[in-house]
Amino acid sequence: MRVLLTGATGYIGKHLLPLLLAQGHDVVCCVRDKNRFHPSLEYSQQIQIVEIDFLKTFYCTTVLPPFDVAFYLIHTMTSGNPHFNQLEQKAAIHFRELVNRLKVKQVVYLSGIVNHQKLSKHLKSRLQVESVLRGGNYALTVLRAGIIVGSGSASFEIIRDLVEKLPVMITPKWLLTPCQPISIINVEQFLIQVMGRSDCMNQTIDIGGPEVLTYKEMLLQYASVRKLKRWIMTIPVMTPRLSSYWLFFITSTPYSLAVNLVDSMKVPIICRQNDLADRLGIKLIYYREAVQRALYPMADNGVCVSCKEALASSEKIVPTQKQSIYVPYFGCVQDVKQIVLKPGTRDAVIQRIWSIGGVKGWYFGNWLWRTRGWIDRLFGGVGLRRGRTHPHVINAGDALDFWRVLLADESEGRLLLYAEMKLPGEAWLEFKIVKSELQEELVQTATFRPKGLAGRAYWILSWPFHFFIFRGMARQIALGKK
Repeated sequence: MRVLLTGATGYIGKHLLPLLLAQGHDVVCCVRDKNRFHPSLEYSQQIQIVEIDFLKTFYCTTVLPPFDVAFYLIHTMTSGNPHFNQLEQKAAIHFRELVNRLKVKQVVYLSGIVNHQKLSKHLKSRLQVESVLRGGNYALTVLRAGIIVGSGSASFEIIRDLVEKLPVMITPKWLLTPCQPISIINVEQFLIQVMGRSDCMNQTIDIGGPEVLTYKEMLLQYASVRKLKRWIMTIPVMTPRLSSYWLFFITSTPYSLAVNLVDSMKVPIICRQNDLADRLGIKLIYYREAVQRALYPMADNGVCVSCKEALASSEKIVPTQKQSIYVPYFGCVQDVKQIVLKPGTRDAVIQRIWSIGGVKGWYFGNWLWRTRGWIDRLFGGVGLRRGRTHPHVINAGDALDFWRVLLADESEGRLLLYAEMKLPGEAWLEFKIVKSELQEELVQTATFRPKGLAGRAYWILSWPFHFFIFRGMARQIALGKK
């Protein structure tokens, strides 16, 4: 099918693009600013990119043939504009005019569950967009979802921040509001599989997980998955404004977004019963499992590897491209060292990377690395005793001291390691040679996903190690000197 994907830089769009390409669809990505859209080299060769700002116009300078399906995934609530509802309506009108001209057969819109009599400004805006889109000359499929559980989802990141940072929470009463969370994997499955289905056209369908939970239960189940003890008390005196400030100061949520999210969290978000999951053969994922998958230790194309199950009911298999595997970003802290390489030294740098660990050591502060290995063994870890399987050859799956090799692509100059030492969290170490028009540079990235307060304290206390040891290691690898 020919597919028009709007919101390709957004949370859902980033997840949907690799799945559409894996199924062999011809995808045109519609973005507001091409300079903010950075698909991998693999994907950029398979897609067409057009630039349209739907807040200004529906006019497209590129000549485009008709489309079978267009996804409308544009939301402006995160822009911070207090009049985001008016902006969303305007963007929807412009989108409708464009797809009418392009003779699109089906539009798929991911909306919000709006089954309560009293709706928040955010949910009212989603309902208004639905009304606008219904005026087009195409079949409209509206999927209404509640809380989406996945790394990078605004609501999930709030849950992550609260549980990871606060052992004891005195919370507003909206934490007792019931909702029906849904895994990002299931959302992808619904979006992909309603494409071209006549029984889904001109339909509005609620999608949610198999259980109804309060926000308090969601917090406690997240804590259980992370093996963290948390105590939550709810009080009736915390106003929406105080709740918004609470989220703003404790989590990484911008205040303007916190206000609208709190307003929506006071509204029960429960699906109307339907048989869509059964008709599409989709197995709904329970919340606890959805959290576990959101915390998966590796990402593919910026999307959790387990999200490839979104195509489980398809006969096609999603190819895993080794250059597209990344470490998680959300909920993590990083130490990045970038050093410009001398001309003609790329091969020598790769050789040094591929010789790291074992007898060769870690190029800088080896006695500190040995001390860290000894401490790890003291606490029951593997330490450095495993060494490496070959002095100069590294393959994915190899043990490398207290690391496990996730990816080893010598032609690309990229080595990705996952820590198997005892840690209050998870750690990755990546070496990558990045080439630009003028130069090449080594990018060395240490990533840590802290577990609770202990994990955050560990990252802070190990700052000297990050600053001096990682800097020295990067310089030795890139330049061959301390």
